[in-house]
Amino acid sequence: MSTNNRPRAREVGVPFGYLPTGTYNAITDVAGVKVGHCTLIQGDGARQAGVGPIRTGVTAIVPHSGDLFEDKVAGVVHVINGFGKAMGIAQIQELGTIETPILLTNTLNVGKAADALIDWMIERNPKIMSLNPMIGECNDSSLNDIQGRHVHKEHVYEALNRAESGLVAEGVVGGGTGMSCLGFKGGIGTSSRVLPPEMGGFTVGILVMANFGRRQDLLIAGVPVGRELIRWPETDHPGDGSIMMILATDAPLSTRQLTRVAKRCALGLSRTGSVASHGSGDFVVGFSTTNRQPNRSEQPVRTVQRLAEDGRILTGLFDATVEATEEAIINALFAAKTTVGCDGTTRYGLPIDETLAILKKYNRI
Repeated sequence: MSTNNRPRAREVGVPFGYLPTGTYNAITDVAGVKVGHCTLIQGDGARQAGVGPIRTGVTAIVPHSGDLFEDKVAGVVHVINGFGKAMGIAQIQELGTIETPILLTNTLNVGKAADALIDWMIERNPKIMSLNPMIGECNDSSLNDIQGRHVHKEHVYEALNRAESGLVAEGVVGGGTGMSCLGFKGGIGTSSRVLPPEMGGFTVGILVMANFGRRQDLLIAGVPVGRELIRWPETDHPGDGSIMMILATDAPLSTRQLTRVAKRCALGLSRTGSVASHGSGDFVVGFSTTNRQPNRSEQPVRTVQRLAEDGRILTGLFDATVEATEEAIINALFAAKTTVGCDGTTRYGLPIDETLAILKKYNRI
């Protein structure tokens, strides 16, 4: 759901692939996954470092409601373009597990968010002596007083403690509050897909924090919407930026298989017009909620289920990932309303009526 009664793309007829969505068309369609936001909007006018205006926040993705440190999920990281400052990547790539919720915020708040997440985890498990917090970021400095580092411990706690299943707020919320995307206002977006029963009935959910791209490259359902809207109204965004893509699934995948699935997020990203520019940090963090890894195993050997190397099912998961990634990004654009930030800088929300007229012109709806 958007935060301002703007429709989601699918609700107004934008077509996306062939697979059905989950109940909420969100990452929370993967059973057990929860999402929470804390949104910070304060002040107007000239930028004053350390004061405002503030257009930022934090988003928390919680893979399950138990003790993640004691009951880790299989996890992977795929880097498409590495101009980013995410934290926690190395251990996930080395061990193949995620042991904390995933936080999304702005670039200069990564350290503060990690510090707060460590406190939150220790409060729930005082035995923790080592921890790998996973923090993703994008740069919101065009709208936000980023040097003020306004996301504090209480804001991280709010996002974590408010995380819930069901509908997920999109657009100008949480970590997406100050983000820009493809020449318009960006932010948080989500989508999901469900494979048919004969292919296991597995669910793939995607959540994005979208902050990338040039208006001229914007594609919606294969239509060059950005070129049609190139002068509506003009934007000064340079077109670099970044995107964090979080992939969740209930398919019992090995980390090798999960990596293969996560790589397909890049194809969904490209369908919206991204070229992963030089100054872009494009990251995928993926996890499977099945076959969790205990912190300490009592037995030297564990027996777990893994998806067979069935090309039909794996390709179905690839399809689901590409479709859901594309739709999550477009949902972020549809949900994000016009926002004015530092020094009066304006990021206009995607003009939905004009966009739909363009899609009709190209016979896509």
